[in-house]
Amino acid sequence: MKLINRLIWMTAASACLLAAQDDPPGRVARLSYTYGSVSFQPAGVDDWFPADFNRPLTTGDHVFVDPASTAELQIGGGALLLGGKTAVDILNLDDSNIQLRLSEGTLLIRIRSLGDQNTFEVDTPNLAFSLLQNGDYRIAVNPDTLVTAVTVKGGEGQLNGPDQAFTVHPGEQVQVAGADQPSYQRFDIPPPDTLDNFNAQREQREEQLQSARYCSRDMVGYQDLDQHGTWRSTPDYGMVWVPNGTPVGWAPYHFGHWVWVDPWGWTWVDDAPWGFAPFHYGRWAYVGGAWGWIPGPVSQRAVYAPALVAWVGGDAVSGGIGWFALGPHEVFVPSYHTSPTYVTRLNVSNTVIVNNVNITNVNITTVNYVNRSAPGAVMAVQRDAFVSAKPVQSATVTVRPEAIRSAPVVATAAVAPTRASVTRAAAPGANVPKPAPAALARPVVAKKTPPPPPVPFAQKQSALASNGGRPLDKNQVQQLRQAQPAPRPLVKQVQAHAPAAQAPAGKGPAPSITAPPTQRPPVDTQAAPPQPKQTTPLERHVPPPASSTTPRPVEPTRSTPPEPATKTAPKEDKKDSKASPKKDSTKKDEKKVEKKDNQN
Repeated sequence: MKLINRLIWMTAASACLLAAQDDPPGRVARLSYTYGSVSFQPAGVDDWFPADFNRPLTTGDHVFVDPASTAELQIGGGALLLGGKTAVDILNLDDSNIQLRLSEGTLLIRIRSLGDQNTFEVDTPNLAFSLLQNGDYRIAVNPDTLVTAVTVKGGEGQLNGPDQAFTVHPGEQVQVAGADQPSYQRFDIPPPDTLDNFNAQREQREEQLQSARYCSRDMVGYQDLDQHGTWRSTPDYGMVWVPNGTPVGWAPYHFGHWVWVDPWGWTWVDDAPWGFAPFHYGRWAYVGGAWGWIPGPVSQRAVYAPALVAWVGGDAVSGGIGWFALGPHEVFVPSYHTSPTYVTRLNVSNTVIVNNVNITNVNITTVNYVNRSAPGAVMAVQRDAFVSAKPVQSATVTVRPEAIRSAPVVATAAVAPTRASVTRAAAPGANVPKPAPAALARPVVAKKTPPPPPVPFAQKQSALASNGGRPLDKNQVQQLRQAQPAPRPLVKQVQAHAPAAQAPAGKGPAPSITAPPTQRPPVDTQAAPPQPKQTTPLERHVPPPASSTTPRPVEPTRSTPPEPATKTAPKEDKKDSKASPKKDSTKKDEKKVEKKDNQN
């Protein structure tokens, strides 16, 4: 009998494991900072587009940073800083693996939660580098000379070349020159440059964030909350984050657009500079006359969701698409294919579920959703605007309150994506930078075998058209993959070698493998929160500071949010509210200005 029970348990465990293998990843990357020209190529399409701020990035996506530009990508528990003329492809990004392809340029990596069962690998034209510990790393590739430099400032890594492997220790740089039979040289790390200093400033900023007390460190985007909102203690929900500068009538999921991102399907992209974490984790509640965001338990590893909303069905939206934000304790039921284990993990990491037994057995049509009756919570748009990734405020549909109360809640937005759904289109005549064709076709050395390239969207579109607004499952995708010619492999697998303690020592200081940096000091380019009825995204450019002979990176200076048009006027700053003396005001003002200038 014990043997039978054990066999039953093993069979059930195997079934759960196989089901979990079909689950989508619980983490993504996010473009959190841009300066200059940054573009990306979504998985499954051939065109390049201007970077869509707050759009999640996942396996198969490509990012390119133009010369004299900078970009930062956040990944749960870490961040990537890309220097000018850098091309990075995401070969794999799931709950256990991060594998990147760096074909040219400079990549700085800050990793703070690399678990024992996780792998982090960067593949270049002549080496694969595995990060073994939390720390700070820098990898630079010169495609013209075929030289790659790996620098370990903190942590430890393993360098795998075509014929040898080395352990790279803290305070070391290893340069690899050549392809099939490369040479290896070890140096002390060179002095920090502009990009290093800016990276250190970004890290210092993160270490001082109040939001880290209330959000899981694996949550992507929590770093922007301090600057754009306030944490408040509430009796019902504990600590709640309230955004600053929102206009009258603002509600979550009202300012942004929808895109189609596999394997999740319909995904919300918010316009606000803080608009990532509050729309993919946690829940929203209408508290004390304002909307507040409630993160999940800080001890749980945050699991990403494409949009934590409930969809409005029936005739309430007159042929359009309607939705509203889920409230605290309400279960999110994915429209994409998942296992019960995934659904449980997704919900308990993002809100407190009163009865965990019912998580995987929820009838959404009978739930009394608290936000459905909250002021202005329901948003509805025309179907064409929804599918075309247009700003939702440009195509709103008026919904009567009585229709909202009686409208049924449905499982998904039952509309199939088109090519325009993949990302927001570039403005007419926009110059979209992209890597040189040689960089795109250049194979890289890899230790781990990445998953196969994504199936082109054009090849999936016919099947998606008859799938009711849901993504294809893995069996359907595999059938389509088998029907297309095998793509050219972009990786050269290396055999495993026992790592030597150190690479051969080089002579003198580490030579620079690239030309002196020409990039300007990075500054913030994020926008203020959008205003009602906005039809085009706000420009995210801030003029660079005055030039100097030795440019230094500056801490980002975000554009000032507009004053909120709320019922209660903001408190005046005491310094600014003091009236100036009437006598001798001109002379005193001149002295004050002169003194202030000297202090600056």
